[in-house]
Amino acid sequence: MSDDDIQELRSRFAREAMRLMERRGEEVTRTKLAAELGVARARLDAVFPEEGDLLEAVTGEWFAPKLAVMDEVMASGLPPRRKMYEFIARRFLLLRQNYRDDPATFNLYVEMGERYFEYARSYIDLADHYLCELIAEAQAEGYLQGLKVDTALSLINQMVNCYLQPYMIAMIDERLSEEKLALIVGAIFDGLNAKDGGAGGTQDIRAA
Repeated sequence: MSDDDIQELRSRFAREAMRLMERRGEEVTRTKLAAELGVARARLDAVFPEEGDLLEAVTGEWFAPKLAVMDEVMASGLPPRRKMYEFIARRFLLLRQNYRDDPATFNLYVEMGERYFEYARSYIDLADHYLCELIAEAQAEGYLQGLKVDTALSLINQMVNCYLQPYMIAMIDERLSEEKLALIVGAIFDGLNAKDGGAGGTQDIRAA
C-alpha cells in the first residue's frame, strides 16, 4: 500500500474506533476494532503496528476540527484583538458542543487524554505556537507591552484556561459564555503589560 492509502485507512479505522467507543463507552483496542469491523487483525496491524498507533490516530481525528478552525483564524486578516478572540472562542464552541452532544463520551476522551498525553502534545504545542504569533501581532500594534512572548503566552493561557481545557468545560459548562470570553480578551488587550501596578508590592497584610 502507498503512504496515501495507509493514511486513508488510518483515518477511516480511527473514525470507526471512535464510533465504537461512543457506543460502548470504553477504549477500543485493535482486537476489539477488528472484531467489530469483521476484518482480519493482521490488516489492522499493517495500519497500526503498535497499539499506541491506533490511539494516536484517534487523537488526531478528535483534534482535526479544532486544528481546522485554528488554521482558518490564523489565515484571516482580522485585527489582533478580534483574531485572538476567534482563535479561542471557536475552539471553545466546538469543545462545548462535543460535551453537550454526549457528556459520557466527552469525559471518556478527557480521561484518555490524561492517560495518553504524549499523543496530544503536538496539537497543544501547535496551538501555543499560533498564540505566540498572535501575541507578536498584538505587540506590533502596541498591546502587551514590555512582556516577553513566553511570559505573555503563559499569562494568557492561564486567563482563558477554563475555555480550552475539556475537563473545565465539563465542570463549569453553564458558567462559561462567549460574552464573558470577549470581556476577558478585552481585558487582556486593554490592561495586560509588564508594568508594576502595585498588586505585588505589599510584603505582608496589615489592617487598614
